[in-house]
Amino acid sequence: MYEKKPWLKFYGDIPETIDYPRVTMYEALMRTVARRPDAVAYDFMGYEATYAQFARQIDQCAAALASLGMKKGDRITISMPTSPQGIICFYAANKLGAVSSMIHPLSTPKEIAFYLNLSKSRFALTLDAFYGKFREAREGTPLETLILARIGDYLPFVKRIAFNLTKGRKIPPVPVDPMVRLWHDLMSRSHNPVQAAPMDVDEMAVILYSGGTTGTPKGIMLSNYNFISEGMQVSAFGNLTENASILAILPIFHGFGLGVCINAAFMGGGKSILVPQFTPEIVAKLIRKKRPTFVVGVPTLFEALCRNEDFRKADLSCLKGTFSGADTLPRSVKERFEEIVARRGGNVKLLEGYGLTEAVTAIMATPLHEYREGSIGIPFPDMMAKVVTIGTTQEAPVGEEGELCVSGPAVMLGYLDQPEETAQTLRTHEDGRLWLHTGDVASMDEDGFFYFKLRLKRMIKSSGMNVYPAQVEEVLYRHPDVLKACVIGVPDEAQVQRVKAFVVLKDPAKASPEMERELIEYCRGHLIKWSCPREVEFRESLPLTLVGKVAFNVLEQEEIARLRAEGKYTGE
Repeated sequence: MYEKKPWLKFYGDIPETIDYPRVTMYEALMRTVARRPDAVAYDFMGYEATYAQFARQIDQCAAALASLGMKKGDRITISMPTSPQGIICFYAANKLGAVSSMIHPLSTPKEIAFYLNLSKSRFALTLDAFYGKFREAREGTPLETLILARIGDYLPFVKRIAFNLTKGRKIPPVPVDPMVRLWHDLMSRSHNPVQAAPMDVDEMAVILYSGGTTGTPKGIMLSNYNFISEGMQVSAFGNLTENASILAILPIFHGFGLGVCINAAFMGGGKSILVPQFTPEIVAKLIRKKRPTFVVGVPTLFEALCRNEDFRKADLSCLKGTFSGADTLPRSVKERFEEIVARRGGNVKLLEGYGLTEAVTAIMATPLHEYREGSIGIPFPDMMAKVVTIGTTQEAPVGEEGELCVSGPAVMLGYLDQPEETAQTLRTHEDGRLWLHTGDVASMDEDGFFYFKLRLKRMIKSSGMNVYPAQVEEVLYRHPDVLKACVIGVPDEAQVQRVKAFVVLKDPAKASPEMERELIEYCRGHLIKWSCPREVEFRESLPLTLVGKVAFNVLEQEEIARLRAEGKYTGE
């Protein structure tokens, strides 16, 4: 097998393979509890829980859920920020053999109804502030019991009082509703203890959702084994062990937030610092005060930190690993971040990784001691990766671009109630292995380092030529006046698609036809002609997805709507 894993020589002390316990996530967490009972498991705005306390909270929640009628095979929608209630309930449901469906707490009533119906959730957990949306969504769904938590449930006394006097006062009181149960009441009452339900480690335990920015989101079915293997892989590869602490910035409805910042930390016995709301100011303050060893996030997070004065003045010697994923990391952001960290006493590189929800989340990353320009790294232990010629299952020659495929224990069970989509994405190749076709274009060098190019769906076809938006954006980011950039293909009769750039300038006052011409000429000095933008539109900000990536789909839809209104576009 070694010839198929050229990256192994860069593993160092990382094991090539890991012995994954055939247990549930609840049982795996309890093993950490037995090993580290007095260590801090999580920190929430100053409230800390040891692993022993965390275990008691999970067991109490499981008993409470059982008292409400939850049993093996039931589904619960968890619509929470990154908070104690969200993670306690996640592991408690797993103890009962129930399935957790994780959704964004800011989902609209229509979205909530869609998720409730797709997941067949009889139970849901959300904040009291979002009661109205669930009440509006409940008709025509399986929802029977809604558990309402409050942000103040786990805040230290002074912070709880301050919250209740400010934001808490704006939350409407919850009316009498037989569907509603309060988290505080459930967790403070006595319930009959429950035993862990027997659960096949390969059956569905979690439902996460694809982005849905260009259509209906797909439910991604993930097992206990998927989460445990991915968590242990991350822990081993990144040295996320007992002395580590990680900022849980990314939300728990997202695979990166739940799989890495929460579950991987608990598999390794480290501490997860829960961040319920992201702003650069909050994160900078937490880095300065809590001194985490690991920070993982999307490129927009690191770009925002680079501009934050608190971060630029903090002691950053605590940092042992910083990783960016979920989107292409502009080199300018990487260099600015590393320069600030070095100036403030740190010695880490901002390394890129790669993952997708169909494999829980991160499944490869740049090794801590081996950097390759533009690389997303090498696969984690027990994960295989290869590049195939697009539209085939045949492996492409080293260095050639094609579709990235991955195989291994983190790969999903499939898409919920979508067997055709599943069959298109999960395919058995000639080697007999089941491979996940990612839909991403990549290449691999002779040492087994992978290089992400773009999402297949994001490739622009202009005058018959392939244009890679990430490549154009990278050039724009090098211009000294550019703060943010996004490149899309706009329908065009002559060229099929023409390249258009949306740009946020560092100084908005410089937006002008002259600046537009300057940026186009700048691109022409670095790119082949057909890759250069034909048009630049200046914006004060760019739309973002729920996890902070630039939502290029939104810009595409806006352009199509504009062209249609002008009678210049009649396509679907």
